[in-house]
Amino acid sequence: MKILTLWSLFSTYLLASSLNIEDNAGQFFSSGHTNNWAVLVCTSRFWFNYRHVANTLSVYRSVKRLGIPDSHIVLMLADDMACNHRNPKPATVFSHKNMELNVYGDDVEVDYRGYEVTVENFLRVLTGRLPPSTPRSKRLLSDDRSNILIYLTGHGGNGFLKFQDSEEISNVELADAFEQMWQKRRYNELLFIIDTCQGASMYERFYSPNLMALASSQVGEDSLSHQPDLAIGVHLMDRYTFYLLEFLEDIHPASKTNMNDLFKVCPKSQCVSTPGHRTDLFLRDPGSVLITDFFGSVRKVEITMETIDLTDPIEQVEQSPVNGELQKEKNSYVDQLPLSEIIHQKPKQKDWHPPDGFILGLWTLILLVFFKTYGMKHLKHIF
Repeated sequence: MKILTLWSLFSTYLLASSLNIEDNAGQFFSSGHTNNWAVLVCTSRFWFNYRHVANTLSVYRSVKRLGIPDSHIVLMLADDMACNHRNPKPATVFSHKNMELNVYGDDVEVDYRGYEVTVENFLRVLTGRLPPSTPRSKRLLSDDRSNILIYLTGHGGNGFLKFQDSEEISNVELADAFEQMWQKRRYNELLFIIDTCQGASMYERFYSPNLMALASSQVGEDSLSHQPDLAIGVHLMDRYTFYLLEFLEDIHPASKTNMNDLFKVCPKSQCVSTPGHRTDLFLRDPGSVLITDFFGSVRKVEITMETIDLTDPIEQVEQSPVNGELQKEKNSYVDQLPLSEIIHQKPKQKDWHPPDGFILGLWTLILLVFFKTYGMKHLKHIF
């Protein structure tokens, strides 16, 4: 009797485990996407817009940490704050005044920089209308199974976003670009986030399906900066992206946090502005959409019910002898640089040049000696 009871309990446990695995698998594949992409754009130039570069690099760091590789990220920075001559700490961009988190890092890959960041190039990346000579790193090679995150930050107004203070993109142009992407089967689901003044105006004209949008401010409101740093004289981040980064720091690849939690990021008490979102075009319930569906990356897995013993030793493949002797392949590395010559070579002597102002000072000294010796009456003999 006890054996039957134990057997029934064991079978019930196996059934529950199998159902749990099927539920997890169903939730894992519920979004229907097989790959993730991110397009991250900073549209502002000049040192006083330091915070917009920090905004973009903060999101870039988060999506890389959650699994999206550089090959699936299109990063567009309108200015290089890390190498700006005003930066007291070159090759760094910080998002907090404690200077602990360098969002520039040591492996950043910028795809479009400086004057390459234009409205035309941005729209061409989205729609895939790029010249044949464009390298793969500058292309959005998505398909109808791709979930895409698009993040924009910069200066904007009611219905437009400025690019480098010289041109602007309107909400109508952006909506039409997303419709082209949908018609050309370039995305499965799309998440649009914008941090700018009157950001909600940029998603008012959207009409394409499977699209979700978030903004840092409503129409008529400004999106405010955060974290002023007196050492460099500018703000380090915008408020909305600062709290977004703080939220993403607690997310891990297996996190169950959903989009409803993202909507609560940076309430008006923190942002001062009123963040907004739009979900009427999205087909799924935002509560069932995981954060990692857009900020993470899909990993190929194989579900099996078989037990795999990982304790068995791995059998080594024996090499077959040739003419009674084992052939050993010799591997060697080729020196990429003549290191020994570089290390031991003597430094070259620099050509001597007079310091700045030396010639001018020498002529001044000559004139002073002349005036002191001969006076002004002999000045005509010089000129």
